[in-house]
Amino acid sequence: MILVRAADRPFRVGAFTLIEVLTALAILGLASSSVLLVINRCVASAANSALRMEAFKLARENLEKVLVADTLEETVEYGASEEYPDISWQTVIEAFPEPIGGKMWARAVCSAEYTDSHGESQKVELVHWIAELSDRQADQLVESEDLELLEIEQVLATAEEAASYAGVDLDTLDQWVKSGLRMTEDGAFLKYNLDLFIESKGDPTQEEKAKQVDSIMELAMVLRTMQKELEEGAGAPGQTGGREPTDGLTQEQLEKMSAGEVMELLKQKQR
Repeated sequence: MILVRAADRPFRVGAFTLIEVLTALAILGLASSSVLLVINRCVASAANSALRMEAFKLARENLEKVLVADTLEETVEYGASEEYPDISWQTVIEAFPEPIGGKMWARAVCSAEYTDSHGESQKVELVHWIAELSDRQADQLVESEDLELLEIEQVLATAEEAASYAGVDLDTLDQWVKSGLRMTEDGAFLKYNLDLFIESKGDPTQEEKAKQVDSIMELAMVLRTMQKELEEGAGAPGQTGGREPTDGLTQEQLEKMSAGEVMELLKQKQR
C-alpha cells in the first residue's frame, strides 16, 4: 500500500467566479440606486417644506401689516422676497359681496407663490375679512356696468380662444399654465394675465407673475390702483397744465375713465 502525504496533494483556494462577482455588483448597484433615490426625495421634500414655510411667513407678515394699518383702501401690491428671490408675493385689499347675506365686505388676500423642486407652481394664500362696508362705501366701488364691460373685454372662456389670442399652440399654453399662468375659478383665461406671458415670451419673472389676477373684480382693483397713480402723476407739481407727460390727459379726464379705458391706456403706454 502506497501512502500519500497530505502535503503532497495540490492545494485549492475557494473564490468567486466572474459571473458571481458581476451578479453581486448588479445587486449592490440596485440597492445603492434605491437608497440614493430615497435620499434625493428626502432632500427635495425638505427644500419644498422650507420654501412653503418661507412663503407662509411672507404672506403672514404682509397680512399683519394690513391689520395694524390705521387706514385701508382698495389696492393691489406685489413684489419678491428679499431673502428668497424665487418667492413672489401679492397683497390685495378688495371689496366683495358676502355670499349669504349679500352685504359688501372688505377683505385682505395675502399670497405668496413659488416654484417647487418638481417645477410646479405652488401658492400659499391667507384671507382675512376686515369689516362690513356701509352703503356709502359700497356705492364708491367699481360700478357693475364697468365690471361687465371689463369681463366682456378680458375673459377668454376656452383654451383655444386663449391660445389664439396669445398666438401659440395648445401645448405651449399648457406649459404656461404649468409655469404659473393664472386662471379664474371657473377655468377661464384673462387677457391681462396672458399679456404678461406674451410680453416675456413665455418666461416671466416671479415678480411679473405676481402681477397676475384671479378674477375680474381683482383686475378692476388693479386698474383702479393704476388709475390713481396716473391721476397723481397728472396732478403732480411741476407739470404744465396738470397733464401726465406720456398720455397728455388731465386729472379730470383720468377720473372719468372707465376700467376698460384705463386698460387700453395702459396697453398703449406699454407699447
